[in-house]
Amino acid sequence: MNAIALDLNPIASLSPEAFAKLCAANPEARLERSAQGELIVMAPTGGETGHRNLELGADLVLWNRQTNLGKAFDSSTGFVLPNGATRSPDLAWIALERWQALSPETRRGFVPLCPDLAVELLSPSDSWTQTQGKMQEYMANGCRLGWLIDPQSRRVAVYRPQQKPEVLTQPPTLSGEEVLPGFELNLESLWGP
Repeated sequence: MNAIALDLNPIASLSPEAFAKLCAANPEARLERSAQGELIVMAPTGGETGHRNLELGADLVLWNRQTNLGKAFDSSTGFVLPNGATRSPDLAWIALERWQALSPETRRGFVPLCPDLAVELLSPSDSWTQTQGKMQEYMANGCRLGWLIDPQSRRVAVYRPQQKPEVLTQPPTLSGEEVLPGFELNLESLWGP
């Protein structure tokens, strides 16, 4: 099932504060908020996508534990972007100095930063075109590196600031480049037999 965007503006304004309250009252729901205040309702992932998300996250967490250069986040973390949207990438990372600049109280809520790395992993029901729009939103809000991974088509779009996305066909790995120095994400297990 694709994500559904609900425009609540005809009956109510979904401010960032109201959105936070809605999420707190419905912790089992997967929700995002667009910059225009739309409520985005997402279905849970299936088994294959959930497994792939965990595999990708494990690689990032292991690298980050060794380098201690930042903080890694899973798909349940909300990030309040500068444009006002609250998004939850499938995988995200923030440089340590940016995280440490936040107060302990601020860290407990939605993170008021755009991730330095944002990763979206398409499930079979996701749209490449729609998710490209989400990736472009991350980049427009300060993301330094983005990966849109499509296991079905075995392709990856790599996003960098002020550049067109680079689309790769079945790459074996992805480099963290200067954003995550020395990090290499192994994609072989995603492509499968």
